[in-house]
Amino acid sequence: MFRTALVVAAVLVAGLTVARSEPVGNRVEVNGMQMYYEVSGRGDPLIVLHGAYMNIPSMGEIIPILAESHEVYALELQGHGRTTDIDRPITYQNLADDVAVFMDAVGIDKADVFGYSMGAAAGLQLAIRHPEKVNRLAAASVAYDAEGWQPALKAFIPQMTVEMFLDMPFADQYRELAPDPDGFPALVEKLIALEHEPMAWEEDVKALKTPVLIITGDADIATLEHSVSMFRLLGGGVMGDMGEPLPESRLAVMPATAHTAVIRQPALLHAFIEPFLNGETPKGMFE
Repeated sequence: MFRTALVVAAVLVAGLTVARSEPVGNRVEVNGMQMYYEVSGRGDPLIVLHGAYMNIPSMGEIIPILAESHEVYALELQGHGRTTDIDRPITYQNLADDVAVFMDAVGIDKADVFGYSMGAAAGLQLAIRHPEKVNRLAAASVAYDAEGWQPALKAFIPQMTVEMFLDMPFADQYRELAPDPDGFPALVEKLIALEHEPMAWEEDVKALKTPVLIITGDADIATLEHSVSMFRLLGGGVMGDMGEPLPESRLAVMPATAHTAVIRQPALLHAFIEPFLNGETPKGMFE
């Protein structure tokens, strides 16, 4: 869901690097592709899923920060980074199933998940389709229904063409990492098709038992109203001081933050994610 050319370019132009970790890279066969992943840190397993057109390096400093207290498995999804592409559409459901197969392949029974943008929607589908594999899900810049996207984005999607993306800075990075340096136009075509995939997951989200942390910028690609609606589907929005138990799911809004700026604030992201993964709840004055 790294939805527009400007959105994608801004993250990669920022030149985010992974500096404080010593990750170990490897590949494993997943549904006919060779999936690349990196493992870093120690602790309970945490799977990190990147956005569209992205890869592990472009996720930036949040990975090594999370690796200070978790064993982080950072994945590169179908056709992204060093993972091969296959003759199959990219859908959120397919990506979720890939993560489930990956977990089986590397021996992870259950894990926490942090996803950004496309990776957040894949993580949401993982919790929907494979709830037994997800302990807690932190989902940044996510929607559960296509109607939740900003009007400007919905108006832009029908105008997207492969040619718009071919000269973007991330196209050069694709060629540097990809097993097939000439495969970028085919990836763009699949990701444009993903923009047109129907999203109407309200009943699935409402039925979730998995605790979800929704992280959104206040100028993100999903409207604030949509993020609040998702939080309410997960049991949020009660008045905790009146005796109602607080939900395990949470909502965090990053101020003065557009979509690409979400991933560029690792310290703030971590301040939201870490207490959620640990199940910490601030105490009120009446407790």
